[in-house]
Amino acid sequence: MEKRRAGIWQYRWKDEVIAAGLLLAFGFFINRRVEIRGLCADDLYLWSCYGEQSFREFVFPTGGSRFRFLYYLICYLELGLAGRHVTWFVPINIIVNSMVAYTVYSFSRRLSGNRLIAFLCGFLYQLSRMSYYQIAQLYGLMETLALWAALGILWCLYEYLNSPEQKLSCFWTGCGLYFAVCFIHERYMVLLPLFYVVLLLRKNRKPGEWLLPTGLFILVQLIRLAAIGTLSPAGTGGTDVADTLDLMQAVTYAIHQVLYLLGINMGEGHLSGLAWHESSVWIRILVLAADLVLLAVLTVYAAKFVRSRWERREILKNSLLFFLFIGACIVCSSVTIRVEVRWVYVSMTAMWLWLSYMCGVIARPSAKRQEASGFRLPDYKKAVTCTALVLAYTVLMIPVETYYRSKYPNLYFWNEQQRYNSLAEETYEKYGDAVFGKKIYILKNRYKVSDFYADTFFKVFDKNRKAEGTEVIFVDNIRDFGQVANNMLILREDRDFQGYQDITEAVRTLKCESVYGYYRDGWMDESAKIRVMSGSTGIIHLQLMYPGVMEGHERSDIYMDGEEAVQVDIVENITHIELQTKPYDIVELDFENNFYLEGAQEQRGEKRFSMMVQITAD
Repeated sequence: MEKRRAGIWQYRWKDEVIAAGLLLAFGFFINRRVEIRGLCADDLYLWSCYGEQSFREFVFPTGGSRFRFLYYLICYLELGLAGRHVTWFVPINIIVNSMVAYTVYSFSRRLSGNRLIAFLCGFLYQLSRMSYYQIAQLYGLMETLALWAALGILWCLYEYLNSPEQKLSCFWTGCGLYFAVCFIHERYMVLLPLFYVVLLLRKNRKPGEWLLPTGLFILVQLIRLAAIGTLSPAGTGGTDVADTLDLMQAVTYAIHQVLYLLGINMGEGHLSGLAWHESSVWIRILVLAADLVLLAVLTVYAAKFVRSRWERREILKNSLLFFLFIGACIVCSSVTIRVEVRWVYVSMTAMWLWLSYMCGVIARPSAKRQEASGFRLPDYKKAVTCTALVLAYTVLMIPVETYYRSKYPNLYFWNEQQRYNSLAEETYEKYGDAVFGKKIYILKNRYKVSDFYADTFFKVFDKNRKAEGTEVIFVDNIRDFGQVANNMLILREDRDFQGYQDITEAVRTLKCESVYGYYRDGWMDESAKIRVMSGSTGIIHLQLMYPGVMEGHERSDIYMDGEEAVQVDIVENITHIELQTKPYDIVELDFENNFYLEGAQEQRGEKRFSMMVQITAD
């Protein structure tokens, strides 16, 4: 018997590892094109707080509009773990989201008694387009943790509601998760009534259980009041829910979210990726077909409810739990100034779990059959039918979710993130730590990079969080600066691809092109030819430096556009020359030097090194 139990446990353990591994692998696959290379917007502000504040100030901020100390604590650990490796944030987000997907799988298996349906639920969770924010933003971890905690509350209350004996440990755990989720995202304070509903359904008359969630809610409000000075939850975009609440608008947003659950994008393109009326016809057909599958499951489920007199109360109370959970999540996401798809993610996941429960109920044998057989094994035919329906729903939704994922660039923050990804790629990822201390010139600034971004962006990549000497300068034209020095980078905006291009070498060549005999580090051969662009004054400054011992006969003949401009007798180690030409004119300079550097250990061209020449043009 012991060996048999050990074998069963080993078999189940392997199944769990395989399921978790497949969900993790799919999470990386489906999000393979999502990346964070540079921080911007709320993410950059969050990092700046981490870089400039103490642990207490960061984790327990006071006086602001939000108090999410539990999220800030986890975020503090994440930022400390990643350090300046910005590209780690997406893998971290995927791993955490995959852990949630495994939780969805486990909960679904408990509800449906069917591993395949459970895996499909976890798969749908990973596939969902609603995960865009969770994966593509540093702040996405907050949404994921809040969703995870909310699902944990649902699971605990379900277990408490359905245990033969009142599992108070599940109820208490749910209360603990409620306290935690209120300090991850205050939106989920709305889940409080669920605790009273399950206590009522379990006919629990113990005052302690009724007072526990009430006391926790009061404690949450007192902490929030002490920390931020108000009980009113903050809204979206710096608004306050109490100031922006509109009942009719909230009802409209609630209806929109119900339609989101049915696969219908009711939001504008910048919030949903692509509005329903703009979507392809075949996508709308697939969504409606998937909804028919859900309707089929719901119809069979309702029929089972009508026929199962002995199970009717159990089915009703569990359906009420799922309905109220989804409704509460919809309500709390409808009272602000807009509805974003990421807010629907938790109610969408709960809907899939409810679907799993429906399948479990449908496949459950009747009470008479259980009594006759002595077992509670699922009805094979009904179980296969439910599995086929959930599989059909998944197959129909795969192209839908993939299609809407391809529309992520329409989201309001996506292009901005792409720009800063490109900025990081063209600077830090290309030059490494050598980028620190450089002057980074950006042409036009049509992306409207703020002073805060310019001052903070590169600090993220510096291990000292300072990026000392690094300066971002916005110019309208390459004429606004002189010759390109080694401590300069020149970038232009590539608006077709929402990014930047490093044009440093192209501008360097335009402003000072070596035809022969002159090298980037300033060395010049005995003969050299260069093309130089003058500045606004038309004056080209030359600094001639001979690092050897002069014998008194050294001379440099300089020709401008084929005509002799000046003969320079080199009598000092450093000589300054000015050549006058037209403003912003490109002239060709020829150098003929009658001397070379004795003992030079390197020769790059046909002739020997003569001197070093630094060229500037204001």
